[in-house]
Amino acid sequence: MEQESPGASTNDESEWVPERCLSVTVRGPWGHFRRVEGNVVKQTYRIIPRTTVAGLLAAVLGVERDGYYDLFGPSASRIAIEPVSPLRTLNMPMNTLSTAGGDLQSINAHGKITIRLPDPTNLRQQHNYEVLVGPEYRIDIALSDEKTYRKLRETLAAGKSHYVPSLGLSEHLAELEFHGEFEVRDGPTDDPVAVDSAVPNRIESVVLESGTRCQVEESPAFMANDSGGRTTTEFTSYVYNPDAKELDVRDIDAKTVDERTVVFV
Repeated sequence: MEQESPGASTNDESEWVPERCLSVTVRGPWGHFRRVEGNVVKQTYRIIPRTTVAGLLAAVLGVERDGYYDLFGPSASRIAIEPVSPLRTLNMPMNTLSTAGGDLQSINAHGKITIRLPDPTNLRQQHNYEVLVGPEYRIDIALSDEKTYRKLRETLAAGKSHYVPSLGLSEHLAELEFHGEFEVRDGPTDDPVAVDSAVPNRIESVVLESGTRCQVEESPAFMANDSGGRTTTEFTSYVYNPDAKELDVRDIDAKTVDERTVVFV
């Protein structure tokens, strides 16, 4: 494992290509990445959204809410996401209390710190959540901010996290396994290329084969601060194999990381 900064191979920020990246597997017994389109059943994305990866890594670093969008912006970061276990879901009813402002009550027993909690005497509301069972993703991350990149590398290598990492919801705790720092190499140049990661924004380039499952979903990729806190500025359409196997793709800018073939966003 090398101990270097990610570096850059081009002067154009929009075309920034890292020379090195960090690689980590995030897994947990449950996960829920709520889809932006509402429904009676709170459905989940199958591929952990790029914005959720950014939030998870910001939690590891201890960056405050709404304080990390530029750090993981399109000209400042590269992230590849590979499902490494089959993607399976089930519907799970949950009884919840409202957290709307009018339904919270303040607790200030000692006169110093005030916290607001849902009133436990209120009636619960039951919601149906679609949850991922045993989700597991290998994530490759490069940041152009070398200071933050080094801090993330040191924190992951030490097995530490500032905030408790989770997979979408706070009750779905996550485990992080750091694999190290790896060189980002061009290629392979096969046609088609067998890609291990989810394939972003190239649906038309996937070579469909009998017996190989292939699914598509669009999820938030980048966010920016606004007067209300934050807003999604860009989405990514991922093609992936729900069996966590590779897909053959033509005319794709693939990279090699730790002998795996991935595509960064």
